[in-house]
Amino acid sequence: MAFTDKIYVKNHRQLASQLEANIPKGAFAGATLDLLFTGDGLSKLDETTRDRVLDFAEDFLDCDCDSNPYCGHPEEKFMRYVLELRAEGLGPQAIVDVMTDDYMVYAYTGDVLSFLDDAVRNLEAVETLADVDGNEEMSERARTAKRNLSG
Repeated sequence: MAFTDKIYVKNHRQLASQLEANIPKGAFAGATLDLLFTGDGLSKLDETTRDRVLDFAEDFLDCDCDSNPYCGHPEEKFMRYVLELRAEGLGPQAIVDVMTDDYMVYAYTGDVLSFLDDAVRNLEAVETLADVDGNEEMSERARTAKRNLSG
């Protein structure tokens, strides 16, 4: 299961009530995106919720692909956002708090920790492969990124 499949809409029931429709809890679920960003979905939301949803759309769903928002770029942008929060020194719980404040989405702390751990392991693999290939620049970039994520 991809990390972004573990990102959930905060106040899911309240949002479903405002939209007068059942929506999945997953923030990146196709039905959630369809309900929020097509038709009059946004107009049914209270102002605070609408602002957060629009911020989410602007930051993650702004893509020129024909298949947007189903092209994979929103998920990539969201994962980059989480990695940037970690690089700023935030721990898993603080990352969850910030994503909830910023976009009304949340994840379980353990899922964030697991995602960050996987990212570090992938960077270790990149570093090793770059060393074997003699690519010092890539090796150093991976090492620096790993250091930033590890804290």
